Amino acid sequence: MKRWVAVVAVEVVVVLLGVGAAVWSWHRALADTTFAAAGRVPEFVATRYLGSWILLAVTLVVLAGLFAIDAVARVLRGVGAGTR
Repeated sequence: MKRWVAVVAVEVVVVLLGVGAAVWSWHRALADTTFAAAGRVPEFVATRYLGSWILLAVTLVVLAGLFAIDAVARVLRGVGAGTR
């Protein structure tokens, strides 16, 4: 097996894990706080966004995108080198 094929396979796994971790951390970034009803005031649910989890999600997406670009470039170079 050619080395670039193994590297591309590892990069695809890293991309999938990175996107999955980004989705998980984005969901961790949402924090709901429920305020109980008091008298005539109805119940209220406030949503807070936690910046550190959002930053982690964005960083993971950026890194996954870089690995995806590199994997595509390696495939194009590898396939192109095989046709010459």
